[in-house]
Amino acid sequence: MNPNTPDDLRTLLETHIAEGTLPGAVALIARGDRVEVRAAGSLDTAGTAPMARDSIFRIASLTKPVVAAAAMMLIDDGRITFDDPVDDLLPELADRSVVRTPTAEIDDVVPADRPITVLDLLTSRAGYGFPSDFSLPALVPLMERLGQGPPQPQQVPAPDEWMARLSDIPLLHQPGEAWLYNTCSDILGVLIARATGRALPEFLAERLFEPLGMVDTGFAVPPADLGRFTTCHLPDPDGGALLTVDAPTGQWSTPPAFPSGGGGLVSTVDDYHAFARLLLAEGTVAGRRLLSPESIRRMTTNHLPEAQRKATDLFLEGQGWGFGGSVDIEAVNPWNVPGRYGWIGGTGTTAHIVPATGTTAILFTQVQLAGPTPPAPMRAFWRLAAHA
Repeated sequence: MNPNTPDDLRTLLETHIAEGTLPGAVALIARGDRVEVRAAGSLDTAGTAPMARDSIFRIASLTKPVVAAAAMMLIDDGRITFDDPVDDLLPELADRSVVRTPTAEIDDVVPADRPITVLDLLTSRAGYGFPSDFSLPALVPLMERLGQGPPQPQQVPAPDEWMARLSDIPLLHQPGEAWLYNTCSDILGVLIARATGRALPEFLAERLFEPLGMVDTGFAVPPADLGRFTTCHLPDPDGGALLTVDAPTGQWSTPPAFPSGGGGLVSTVDDYHAFARLLLAEGTVAGRRLLSPESIRRMTTNHLPEAQRKATDLFLEGQGWGFGGSVDIEAVNPWNVPGRYGWIGGTGTTAHIVPATGTTAILFTQVQLAGPTPPAPMRAFWRLAAHA
């Protein structure tokens, strides 16, 4: 690792905090056994408490790779296969309708050509989710009835009711024909729960979090740990001070009715590093195998044909999509390395691994993204991590 990395990391964080872009942040860069972690700033804009290495963050869409890994455990167990139609476990998704064209109204539909499969959910190509154009009529019920959309405190119904509501919404594309963001990970979380007969939080705790020592990761923060929980902020569209979206005693202080497989987890940088290490070690931790090497390979390999990948530029910059996260294909930016896998969370979080170099880069902030484009602190962090 570059000997300047620790100082550069601290300078990067302190610069953005001084500019008022962030109240605080925690960053981790690891290469092999060498790990550098820096925490700077405060848990909130009021400076209530200093940011620390064990501060807890809402990690939003960094939940997606975790849930994809859980689904791969079921593949390894033989409980489900990639080609299985999801109808048996998710009867609400049987006999789907699809809008005639992406711009069509939601009552202008045709039958789906085939059932949705487990692979469709893993690759985010089941026909549900966000395209580059957020004005399409079929997206309105996803946001209004299911609580999809930008991360924010909101009331989402329990899984069975959520699926019942989803069943009334047509697909935006035929299964397998297009990559659409977000919704498939939430559906995958419900499928895991039904396949195992366990609530998603229980299954993740038993099969992933406990073996990996991820003691601060879950769908809610216990009362005793609220003092370490960051406040979630949002940039003021008028350029003023950061706005408060969710306080530590807010939405994540109690278990949710709907444990979102697309964005519901809270975690720390060290916990998420434990998950990253599992991926880099091809599925083993302390000599215990949690996932097969083949499952890790499939997770971290691009599954999108060229045409589908090129249609996702709003979300993916020179990248493809594995299971739950992006995979770098083109060196569009200095930090893009072919095979780099990971993702970003709309609450201001990012985590990537580079299997070829054994590198992990994790940045947790508590300021929501204003849109799909990664903000300046993330880009600066990625640039630094690429030279670590």
